[in-house]
Amino acid sequence: MNGRRGLTVTTLATAVASAVVLFAATRNWDAIMTHQVSPLPPMTDYRTGSEMSPWLPALGAVGLAGAGALLATRRKLRTVVGGLLALTGIGIIGAVIETLQHRIDVGWPILTLVAAATIVAAGAVVIRSSDTWPEMGARYERPESTPKPGQTQLWDALDRGEDPTADK
Repeated sequence: MNGRRGLTVTTLATAVASAVVLFAATRNWDAIMTHQVSPLPPMTDYRTGSEMSPWLPALGAVGLAGAGALLATRRKLRTVVGGLLALTGIGIIGAVIETLQHRIDVGWPILTLVAAATIVAAGAVVIRSSDTWPEMGARYERPESTPKPGQTQLWDALDRGEDPTADK
């Protein structure tokens, strides 16, 4: 996964997987049925993934931020972001495994585990391949140039409070 394509695929995979974690955390993961006195029907209480594991939305947001950071960072810092993404994915896996200890519906947790594994894999790809990826172009940075003759005089006039364009 070298070059611009590797950066694009890894960033998109991280962003989509993190969005899946955020979405799945808001879905019902557990249903608790409470029997009531007759003739009242049983009452069902639903708990979402984020209620069962409050870390899920936060870790999903960290994954999304990491996807954006992949585009904005360079060299060693990008490698650090990759490590943080891998740790984020591992944290999501731990949070889901904790909820699986309860008797729950496994559909959303399994999808969340797949998304977390994708985030871990993306972090590993970043650590391994980020040195071959392009960086944000220099056009976004201020050029280091020496001022042309006359430019400094205009700036000096502005500093003194004079209008250099006014006729004297």
